[in-house]
Amino acid sequence: MWHDCSRPDAALRVLAALLLCAVLVLFLGWKSVVRWLDAPLSAGEPVIAELPAGGNLTRLLRELGERGVLDRPNWLRLHARLSGVADQVRAGEYRIEPGLTPRALLAMLVAGKVVVYSVTLVEGNTATELLARLHAQDRLQRTLDAPDAATLARALELEPAAWPSAEGAFLPETYQYHRGMSDADVLRAAHAALAEALDEEWAMRAPGLPYASPYEALVMASLVEKETGLAEERARIAGVFVRRLQQRMLLQTDPAVIYGLGARFDGNLTREHLRAPGPYNTYLNPGLPPSPIANVGRAAIRAALQPAPGTELYFVARGDGSHQFSDTLEEHNRAVRRYQLRRGGG
Repeated sequence: MWHDCSRPDAALRVLAALLLCAVLVLFLGWKSVVRWLDAPLSAGEPVIAELPAGGNLTRLLRELGERGVLDRPNWLRLHARLSGVADQVRAGEYRIEPGLTPRALLAMLVAGKVVVYSVTLVEGNTATELLARLHAQDRLQRTLDAPDAATLARALELEPAAWPSAEGAFLPETYQYHRGMSDADVLRAAHAALAEALDEEWAMRAPGLPYASPYEALVMASLVEKETGLAEERARIAGVFVRRLQQRMLLQTDPAVIYGLGARFDGNLTREHLRAPGPYNTYLNPGLPPSPIANVGRAAIRAALQPAPGTELYFVARGDGSHQFSDTLEEHNRAVRRYQLRRGGG
């Protein structure tokens, strides 16, 4: 009896053809996905998109699809899942530039390459002025509401014994932040930078300085910072103040008095102000003020710890941003008459 073996062979050929077609379809589909992953997105200009904390990738991709940035959001979501990175994306604000590909977009989300902003803290500003500058940054969370430097120190949980006041506690520099960070985050970074700079400069201090601690050197640095904006004068003014301390003379620095007056100062420092008792009145109190009077840059710290040698004990503003230095009170009084009284100064 004869058996017809052609039918199984035919079935196998059909199955093989179907498998081949399936493989071909998958291959072509995979090639399409690869081309799409490496093709530029539809964004014609930079687009800002945010993945909030606790948010998910699906919602962000759907939003980009609705905004016309990503034409096949489900493809990227599937690719993320198959790649095992769907749960590794990081919250934050992202800037999608023209020419970015879906593959690069996913890599950016996984790496957390969020939009970075910067804010510059200015030398000579008080702690409350620095805080106001931070509060003017729209993308920085406002968590601190401190009316004075002492309250701010407590709010930031600075070590009470070392920092009874937050005045002078921050290094004025440019700091970077991203959406989700707060004013406290920036100030803590600035405080860490200040502590590091102060430690480094203290280690290189000149011998024989009249400071019992790095904090006292910081107080001196704040006086130097407020007295002059000229780099070449910082060490010279610090030298004057150091010699006055060593000779037990009053510092008689106007910026300290002005700081102590606070809101009472209207821009005109009077003789009555100089006679008014207060912890920051260096015309009445010997030694340094109880705290810094401003936040200082590293250059002012270095000047306080490496003051210029010399014999000068006095200086007076010339009116052009510079100062006239004198060794004796007689010379100083002549300089005052020349540069101050002729302009109606006190």
